[in-house]
Order: sequence, then C-alpha cells, then structure tokens
Amino acid sequence: MPQKYIEIFKGSPIAVMVVLDALNHIGISPVVKDPSASARLSGFGSLTSNQSLWVHKDEQQKAI
Repeated sequence: MPQKYIEIFKGSPIAVMVVLDALNHIGISPVVKDPSASARLSGFGSLTSNQSLWVHKDEQQKAI
C-alpha cells in the first residue's frame, strides 16, 4: 500500500503546536504522531518527547 502521508516536521510538543496552529490557519489538518503517548497508553516507557506532523501528499506543497 503506498504511503499517503509525508512527515513535514519533527520537534518538541511546543514547537509542534506552533506549526500545527499555522497549518490549521491555512486550511491544512495535519496528523500529529506522538510516540511517547502511544508508548504510555500501551504500558511501555519512552525516553523521547518529540512529536511529528504528517500531511497528506496532496497538501505537501501548500504546507511547505
């Protein structure tokens, strides 16, 4: 299955919130992936707090 989303940003949760807000203002709804939250919910620990933002391939040029 071809990947439909592309990672455009990775950083601290605060930096991700800033970029997320900017993308929402131009009409893009990115997907936020948070490995530490996923690990916590499944009962594992995680040493990283970085999150990543992913956008659909069709919105990549508009997002950048």
